[in-house]
Amino acid sequence: MILAALAARQVAVDIAYLVAASLFILGLRGLASPRSARRGNLTAAVGMVIAIAASLVGEHPSAGVVELAVAAVVVGAVIGAVSARRVRMTAMPQMVAAFNGVGGGAASTVAIVSVLATRGGGATLASVASVLSVAIGAISFAGSAIAFAKLQELMTGRPITYTAQQVVNALLLLAVIGGMVAVAVGPTDRVALGVLVAAAVVLGVAFVLPIGGADMPVVISLLNAFTGLAVAATGFVVHSTVVIIGGTLVGASGTLLTKLMSDAMGRSLANVLFAAVGSAPKGAGGAEGIPEGATVRSGTADDIGTMLAYASKVVIVPGYGLAVAQAQHTVRDLVRALEGRGVEVSFGIHPVAGRMPGHMNVLLAEADIPYEQLHDLEQANDEFRTTDVVLVVGANDVVNPAARTQSSSPIYGMPILNVDEAKTVVFLKRSMRPGFAGVDNPLFYNPKTVMLFGDAKASLAALVAAVKAA
Repeated sequence: MILAALAARQVAVDIAYLVAASLFILGLRGLASPRSARRGNLTAAVGMVIAIAASLVGEHPSAGVVELAVAAVVVGAVIGAVSARRVRMTAMPQMVAAFNGVGGGAASTVAIVSVLATRGGGATLASVASVLSVAIGAISFAGSAIAFAKLQELMTGRPITYTAQQVVNALLLLAVIGGMVAVAVGPTDRVALGVLVAAAVVLGVAFVLPIGGADMPVVISLLNAFTGLAVAATGFVVHSTVVIIGGTLVGASGTLLTKLMSDAMGRSLANVLFAAVGSAPKGAGGAEGIPEGATVRSGTADDIGTMLAYASKVVIVPGYGLAVAQAQHTVRDLVRALEGRGVEVSFGIHPVAGRMPGHMNVLLAEADIPYEQLHDLEQANDEFRTTDVVLVVGANDVVNPAARTQSSSPIYGMPILNVDEAKTVVFLKRSMRPGFAGVDNPLFYNPKTVMLFGDAKASLAALVAAVKAA
């Protein structure tokens, strides 16, 4: 009778895991579109609740363990809910990096405890999974911590390089591999375990140090994939089907996102990881493609506002500067003022605009700007030839024609928004300082370009007033 009851409970738990896994996949599918993203998040959250409940019932029937697990879930849920509500959109990459680090560290810690509990024996599937989880989780934890510090400006966001850096990284990788083999073969070897953990942590730090801020979203996505793999390996260690499924989905989606982001920047993953783009910024007059003695033309908000008011078609290209200034509501006011005068207005969104994929879409959705007005790179590039004015707000690298024409540029080959094909280009910038890639933009010196210097939010507010007064 008792055995039958246990068997029935296990069947119920397995069915619950199957339902949870299905909801995870449906949730990921929902995240593919801005319109279904909210529903996708909710679907995946329901799947997570089912998975946690099934784990508490099926894997940890002990009353004391259940209480501890429930307390941990409640504390984690409160921290997650408060973070999600209070963290600004501009700080979202830091938040993702922090969550990556926590996930990787947790997976590694569980695996370390499992190894410490081992009393002997040779290499088995469980011991191989343990060392994989220890190493990958520790690398993800340390790398995510450095990514967080760079994005939060606790340390310089520029690449940190030194002589023989790649040789040092290769030696660290060899130390990690050697430690993994030693621990897998002799799980009671505490010295080998200590070397493995230390080498993995140092490798995680060394791996992220030479990567600049412009490439950090790709690195965070890669670390997310690492965390997924570490969690999946931990699932084998603790014999949890749902942990294996969840970790695999995170690892696969992180890997695909990393590939897509590298393609959007027109660069290989190896180039992103090892090229140290942004480490040698050039001065305003030192870039290729800028004629000697070229000058920059600046305008007033009144002049530019009048020009916008009498245009037929305007395309707005938002960048990280708009996000930092929290100017999404002000740009919405400008759109409505222009539309009130019969001007056709749309947005050109580069795949890596801002600091994370979809960053700009979410930011503009906060201001109730319809999705239909948000055009991706290909769609926007088809429109610039017939556009009267392009308004670039806080973007530089994603509209830099050097990506098309200067083979020596670090952004050469990156698909860009061809704003230089429009009749007039207006840049809203604080200064002539280059963007994340650290390269100057020849378009600043083009006769068709007008600069409006100042804070993006204040400049947009002045343009709104000028358009209404025109």
